[in-house]
Amino acid sequence: MTIDWQLKKFKELSPIKLYNIMSLRAEVFVIEQKCIYQDADGKDAQSFHLMGFDTADKLIAYARILPAGLSYKEVSIGRVVIPKKLRRKSIGKELMLKTLDSVKNIYGNVPIRISAQMYLKEFYTDLGFVTVGDEYLEDNIPHLEMLKMPSVLS
Repeated sequence: MTIDWQLKKFKELSPIKLYNIMSLRAEVFVIEQKCIYQDADGKDAQSFHLMGFDTADKLIAYARILPAGLSYKEVSIGRVVIPKKLRRKSIGKELMLKTLDSVKNIYGNVPIRISAQMYLKEFYTDLGFVTVGDEYLEDNIPHLEMLKMPSVLS
C-alpha cells in the first residue's frame, strides 16, 4: 500500500486535515474503545502531526509528536491511531517508524516517552521502548508508561 506521509505543525493544518484528524481520533478512541475523554486537550497547537494518506487522500494513519515539557519532561508521542479495518497490515509499524524518524529530525537523538495501551506493550517493545513504572488506568483502559532512550549509533 502506498502511503503519502505528511508532517505538519498545527498552524499548517488545513481545516479539512484537522477535521480528518479529529474524526479518526474520535472514531477509534471514543466510539470503538468506548472511552469518554477530552480529546481536544490543549496540546495539539504545540505539537507536530504526522499523517498518512492513502491514494484516495483518506487519512489512514496518525500520530502526534509533543515537545519536551508538554506532557512529560521528554519528547513524547501520542494519539497513535490506525482505523480498525487497516490494522494488522504493518501500517502501525510504518507509522511508528516514520514518527520516530520525525522526532529525530525535529529534536535530535533524544529520549521519547509514551503512555501505551497495555495490549500494545509488545508492539512498542519491538520498537525499542521499555516499560517504566507500573500499569495504570487511563480513561478506564490499562496503560504503561514506556521510554525509548536515544540510540548510541546515530
